[in-house]
Amino acid sequence: MTGEDHWARATAGLPAPLVAVDLDAFDANADDLVRRAGGLPVRVASKSVRCRALLDRVLGNPGFAGVMAYAVPEALWLAREGVRDIFVAYPSVDVPALHEVATDDLLRAEVTVTIDSVEHVRWLRDVLGAGVVGLGVAVDVDASLRLSRLHLGVRRSPTRSPAEALAVVRAAAGVGLDVRGVMFYDAQVAGLPDAGPHVRAVKRRSVRHLEQRRAAVVDAVRPEVDLRFVNAGGTGSLHLFGEDRVVTELAAGSGLYGPTLFDGYDDFRPQPAMAFALPVVRRPARGLVTAYGGGYVASGEPGWSRVPSPVRRGLSLVRAEGTGEVQTPLRGDGADDLQLGERVWMRGAKAGELLERFTTVHLVSGGRLVDSVPSYRGEGRCFG
Repeated sequence: MTGEDHWARATAGLPAPLVAVDLDAFDANADDLVRRAGGLPVRVASKSVRCRALLDRVLGNPGFAGVMAYAVPEALWLAREGVRDIFVAYPSVDVPALHEVATDDLLRAEVTVTIDSVEHVRWLRDVLGAGVVGLGVAVDVDASLRLSRLHLGVRRSPTRSPAEALAVVRAAAGVGLDVRGVMFYDAQVAGLPDAGPHVRAVKRRSVRHLEQRRAAVVDAVRPEVDLRFVNAGGTGSLHLFGEDRVVTELAAGSGLYGPTLFDGYDDFRPQPAMAFALPVVRRPARGLVTAYGGGYVASGEPGWSRVPSPVRRGLSLVRAEGTGEVQTPLRGDGADDLQLGERVWMRGAKAGELLERFTTVHLVSGGRLVDSVPSYRGEGRCFG
């Protein structure tokens, strides 16, 4: 039985559009991430999951430890729901939420927020006043590869060199912040499919360069503060850093759902665990059907790699329309076999952000529906 058959049989009779997660594939992907981590704990990236029931499930795997959140209000919510060791890996200027962390003993103990510059340290000092003392922070260090004038990676932290990181750490300690960790996210490795020999060569060079610079940064700041963690990697790269002498934990999340982004990697291939179903509502012409909804285009560099893909062979998107806000036309040999009301199953290009479109996640195992649980959105939570 194919993945599509599992999803279809388990959700027959449910209204669509709907989204389903195959727990057998989800658990197998979690185990594979742990294997690839080589003994280091994996911090689960909540932005790539966005469903508390599935966050709890993966945290029950002994290879995972802690959450990498993407917003301070999200961290407040998760901590009050019983989640522990939450690192908000993106800088925040949400003053009310930061005040809550600074003034609550539980939140102060369990939530670590990100800083990436002396400017950010001073901003926290100015807006939190005495509340800044004891607030847990981690320094986000730029992990991009720079070759002459070429910048490969995402535009994140302005802090790059050991001297710059040391200046941030000293500024933070100077105002009373509790510096708990440092992080390095290698987007140009973790988030870049192996599209050809040139890409593979750049990724290898980036890994070598980053290992050297990360070690120098950590060696520079460790005499100043007692680091609890050095975070690295992502789903696409965590197997490359497990033996790095300074890394204490890795991060991953997208690989749990196995979106199409990872179909183009050489070293691993997660099982497709998440898919969504669209009902067929029109037949405009022979060899063509139209499904309702489907415009769930992923973030990142614009292009067809960010668009959902039909699971069934013999169906393809119409290039002139793609996936639409309220309709998605599909053509191919399989179109004439579809009746009105039947479903077309699609896989998203990325992981958790797809759940911003759905309030309920249907959990499937062995071709059976075993539960239906709320997404973040289904719990009335939206963190951007």
